[in-house]
Amino acid sequence: MSPSGGFPHLSRRGLLAGAATVGLSGSLAGCSTLSAGLAGGEVAPGTVQFWNLFGGGDGARLQGMLDVYRKAHGPNSLEAATFSWGNPYYTKVTLATLGGHPSDVAISHATRAVNLARGGLLEPITDDMLALAGLKPTDFSEIPWKAGQVDGQQYTIPLDTHPFVLYYNVDVCQKAGLMDGDKLKPIVGLDQWEAALTAAKKVTGQFGCAVPTIGDTASCWRWLTTLYHQQEGATPFLSDGGRDLSWNEDLALKTLTLMQKWTKAGLMPKNTDYPGAQTLMFTGKAGFYLMGVWEITTAQSIKGLKFGMTAIPTLFDKAATQGDSHTFVLPRMNRDEAQLKRAMGFVKAMLDQSIAWAKGGHVPAYVPAVQSKEFTSLEPQKNYADVVKTVTYDAQAWYSGSGSTFENIIGAQIGLVEQGLTSPQQALDSARSQLSTYAKTADPLG
Repeated sequence: MSPSGGFPHLSRRGLLAGAATVGLSGSLAGCSTLSAGLAGGEVAPGTVQFWNLFGGGDGARLQGMLDVYRKAHGPNSLEAATFSWGNPYYTKVTLATLGGHPSDVAISHATRAVNLARGGLLEPITDDMLALAGLKPTDFSEIPWKAGQVDGQQYTIPLDTHPFVLYYNVDVCQKAGLMDGDKLKPIVGLDQWEAALTAAKKVTGQFGCAVPTIGDTASCWRWLTTLYHQQEGATPFLSDGGRDLSWNEDLALKTLTLMQKWTKAGLMPKNTDYPGAQTLMFTGKAGFYLMGVWEITTAQSIKGLKFGMTAIPTLFDKAATQGDSHTFVLPRMNRDEAQLKRAMGFVKAMLDQSIAWAKGGHVPAYVPAVQSKEFTSLEPQKNYADVVKTVTYDAQAWYSGSGSTFENIIGAQIGLVEQGLTSPQQALDSARSQLSTYAKTADPLG
């Protein structure tokens, strides 16, 4: 990695061409903050510029945290902008950084930050930089902290871990005999899982468990990779930086076959989108719901809904669940000491509000927060907090990570299997064929 200010691994032309290839660069005109930055506009002196991709409940919760910062530092102390989740957001961060007008601080998924760092787009986070805000590496949980390292250097400051979890409708589960007081009885192994779904389906008259199968490639992938990595012998889906499509074919087929079995049997819906899946559980038409922790805010907003959340049961050989981390990154730019100190101070101010963020379902990465009495008594978050010890991050490749091309391609095929529109083998063959194009393409970051 070159010293600050250089972009050694990826040319300006190459990155801009890559953005155009995925059809994302044309959306710049609609984003006033980014457009101003690329055009050479300047923010007010002393203002921290912060970009993020949080919508829905996360967005509302973040706004409250930003308001706390403004109240403490003044109304003009912060300029924040929210952009579209996934590839559009990361394209904006990339183009603005290459154009010399990035934000002071930005949010990145851990699985996407590594590629930004490899492209020379992020500042390494040193111990001295952390010290400017009274922080040190040991202030963070080990797994999310290490997820932000490239070639021995740190590039992220993790805010959380957000795993895929199991929501449950308390009323349905009580009627189905699945509750032990106010807690869900442990579910271990395939037989108990199928028995629980069958019992819940008998109560609801519709489904045992809901998960999106249409229009949500991310959830399809999260469900598949969670079950896959619970099995001994599971290999990474990608290796050698994405050049090798290395999944264990037998285990992947076994997992897809089970997923299709459950939808064919009516234990889980074949055809439901993101809002449809949560509505099934929220309205008592399914006993369970599989989703990321962030939908806690939606569930809490449903009048009369009694629900709980827990780690996804271990159905095979070992505990595992898919997850990622939201992290703070510093896009590469020429900063003076005052700018750097303001940026790090903003990050610390957000970390100090980790409990507010945790109330949105996330598990804090900041150790003082996760070990605090406030968090350890937080319901239902404390019921799945240990998932951070067995969380599975997506394998690294220039085309992988949250909201990535890899996720979109393989998630679409998984959805077709759940819908009964293709066989597990056909789905894997199709995914391999499509992904081979990317695996055989020279790594633009290498």
